[in-house]
Amino acid sequence: MLEKALAGSRRYWLWIGFLLAVCFLGLFEWLREQQIGLGLTALTRDVPWGLYIGQFVFFVGMGASALVVVLPYYLHDWKAFARIAILGEILGMVSVFMAMLFIFVSMGRPMRLLNVLLYPHPSSLIFWDINVLCGYVLLNAIITVTLLSCERDEVRPPRWARFLVMLSLPWAVSIHTVTAFILSGLVARPYWLSALMAPRFLASAFTSGSALLVLLALLLRRLGVFDAGEDAVRKLLTVVTYCLLAHVFFELVELFTAFYSRIPEHVAHIDYLFAGLDGNNLYAPWMRLSAALAVLAMAILLVPAWRRRPGLAPWACAAAFVSVLIEKGLGLMVGGFVPTPFGQAAAYMPNLPEWTVVAGIWAFGAMAITVLYKVAFAVRKEVEG
Repeated sequence: MLEKALAGSRRYWLWIGFLLAVCFLGLFEWLREQQIGLGLTALTRDVPWGLYIGQFVFFVGMGASALVVVLPYYLHDWKAFARIAILGEILGMVSVFMAMLFIFVSMGRPMRLLNVLLYPHPSSLIFWDINVLCGYVLLNAIITVTLLSCERDEVRPPRWARFLVMLSLPWAVSIHTVTAFILSGLVARPYWLSALMAPRFLASAFTSGSALLVLLALLLRRLGVFDAGEDAVRKLLTVVTYCLLAHVFFELVELFTAFYSRIPEHVAHIDYLFAGLDGNNLYAPWMRLSAALAVLAMAILLVPAWRRRPGLAPWACAAAFVSVLIEKGLGLMVGGFVPTPFGQAAAYMPNLPEWTVVAGIWAFGAMAITVLYKVAFAVRKEVEG
């Protein structure tokens, strides 16, 4: 089926060529890091996890984009998601693979990954996280290939395929939960030391995943490539609305707990992110922007007349997506390390090499989604034709 990705218009190949160029640029920068070390980045002893791990956390959450369409379709028989379910599967699979790439580049030396695999320990959350991530990618790959093959041959999927789909639902929850436990289990980091960390991960994951699916569905319709159906888009907008409300509610609960208790160690991290600390306010404008975008998205999505407007719905989804990207993709990591256990406001802002590597991985993900979507659409077009 992959041969279907080799036929395309000039616009298609220009897009693939651009993404390949960005991928090679990111690869070149990563190879420089292999020669010089992570000292090439802006990471320090006080902030050892930065942009790379932040993007890892964000894309683990994006894996939930499969869950928001697969669960209603297969478990509750929502026919509206029949056409878009395969798009969610592909997006979720690629997102988790991208998350694994961010872990890979953050290790500095790739051989260090073998230490986790060759010397596993049941108490190591990193070991369990790698296992659930690899298992989720493999599971979604088998499901996607099987469903596309059955659709091409116009036969019903085998029973074991439905079992794998049912298995992928709790598995999707587990990848977010284990990742959240990596942070919430660190006693010396008050900003992460919260029983709400796993629910926060899930709420933000469902928000960003479903918002991106809406944007992709609208973009594909506009390009005349694929129409998921108006009913599917409306129902996904409803999912975005409720998940965004849950995400904002959990964030406000954390703020209330910190500021009502006035425990200095808890308050200091939030002060640094939103107002700055000791003259260091690198992240305050970004976190305020994240909060403003979340409020804007809620304002549009909560008013039915605004939510139904074709011109406003994409802006609401884009605002929700970027809000979670800023908060989870960078703010969550830096907020956990600053201030340090000694109360110092360590300065960290990703530099150009880090952004270049991140752009390369984003381009690889976009290329993988483009190719896999093209295959899926070609198969569906054959069947409908």
